Amino acid sequence: MSKTMVADIIVPTEFERYAIERTAELSAFGQCGIIESAPEFDALAALGGREVKMPFWKDLTGARQLLSDGSPLAVNKITSDQDIARLHNDAQAWSVNHLASVISGDDPLGAILNLVADYWARTDEATLVSCLKGIFGAASMAGNKLTVASESIAGQSNATRLTGSTFVDATQKLGDRGDRLTAIAMHSATEAALRKLDLIDFLPDSQGRDQIRVFQGRRVVVDDNLPTRNGTTDGTVYTSYLFGPGAFAKGSSRLDTEPLKGGFGTQGLEIGRLPLDSDTVMVNRRRYILHPRGVKFTGASVAGESPSNAELETAANWVRVYENKNVRIVAIEHNN
Repeated sequence: MSKTMVADIIVPTEFERYAIERTAELSAFGQCGIIESAPEFDALAALGGREVKMPFWKDLTGARQLLSDGSPLAVNKITSDQDIARLHNDAQAWSVNHLASVISGDDPLGAILNLVADYWARTDEATLVSCLKGIFGAASMAGNKLTVASESIAGQSNATRLTGSTFVDATQKLGDRGDRLTAIAMHSATEAALRKLDLIDFLPDSQGRDQIRVFQGRRVVVDDNLPTRNGTTDGTVYTSYLFGPGAFAKGSSRLDTEPLKGGFGTQGLEIGRLPLDSDTVMVNRRRYILHPRGVKFTGASVAGESPSNAELETAANWVRVYENKNVRIVAIEHNN
């Protein structure tokens, strides 16, 4: 019986397009609108270099002036700043034999796409969490952070936990724009503690998928990669994050679709044969932006062409450039 290999069932240019779309669909952060993908971000991701600069006009300021025939109006000015996002260049390689072993025959391309897209969705979520760790270590983001946690078990109470009351306090970090926060990401231990108190609602999904978790009217994302740490004395301190729509910008560049010279596939998806191993290897490459809008990545300490997750978690690499209220993210440190 002849063996079905990935090279027989994949069109590289179509694979890259579908993988990008499917990854966005599978991302929990994308499903609730935290990550916004748009053509303008795709265009930025397609630019050369290591970073993209996004200049913006700052809001107008100045006290009210009254017309007078005795004194002229004071002249104000408009000022600008710029947000900076780093471009990420990732790649991963898989053995065809491993992938072919899970291909059912009913929809082999769909099976491979789901496996790869699931992998990249998890990768994107880990990258996003690393960004959160980094930006909230920066002093410029202090205005978007609420700390209510006790550093000891003995000091814990409702006032130190994530509750309806402390949630409202967290939204107040954005003042009159707090109602723009539409989603919250929390550790599974936090979600379980809230569920025991009947504070998590479950709503039916319109497409018949898993029920949607809701806390205080905001959609819940559960992710155990979110930060936890030991209290100074004992106990555990958790960090949950509130988000507004499009808090993170996502743009993906379609890599060169021209056939590779001397190989099979494209820069986005390359398939090679290792004859001595009787194996086929698939290499999937990506170039993309995944950036917290309004917090500039300075790249003060990046060793390579793309920042690692550890470098994204470095506070010195981030500076807030939007006004606090315009950064659509709030962090709250709490106990369960």
